[in-house]
Amino acid sequence: MKRFVVLIMVIPLLAPISFTRLQIPHSTRVLSSGPSRRSQSRSGKDVPESCPVTKTPARPFTPPSPYPSKTSPDSFWYGTARLWTSLPANGTWRGLPHYTLGDPTFRQKLFYWRQGYNLQSESPPHLSVTGKRLDDSAPPLAADEANAGWQSDKEHPFIVTGVNFPTLGCWEVTGDYHGDKLTFVVWVAP
Repeated sequence: MKRFVVLIMVIPLLAPISFTRLQIPHSTRVLSSGPSRRSQSRSGKDVPESCPVTKTPARPFTPPSPYPSKTSPDSFWYGTARLWTSLPANGTWRGLPHYTLGDPTFRQKLFYWRQGYNLQSESPPHLSVTGKRLDDSAPPLAADEANAGWQSDKEHPFIVTGVNFPTLGCWEVTGDYHGDKLTFVVWVAP
């Protein structure tokens, strides 16, 4: 009976870790056959002019070799070799789910990469994510503790965390990894 009780107590603790390790980041799916469940409006026309969403720069960031150089058609790499992520080309995250049925916040998983990140020597990763609403007052976003993730032996590890936006609107999000900061603005839409 003790062995059964220990398994019941350990499985819930390992489940989030196992899920994170199996999670495939949308940004590394190079050949997407169509929009995902969380697809964004391609035009981004629903983004108010007052929300300075981060747009694809004229010279987008290309991750250093051997990291994947391409993202899905509806996103782009953003950042530097010290910290980068994938962002929606139109600046919108639409239809984010609630974390639980009773949770009023809007949940998104964020994936970050860093050249030289080693999940064996740094687990959990020292990434923190903060965010504030720019177009109205709102509580700050809530972020989970970051976890390590990977897709296969050929892929380099990434850092993943879940964030909960308390409201829809214009959000500035900052990832901080050992003092290397990456800030972007996104429109969170219904």
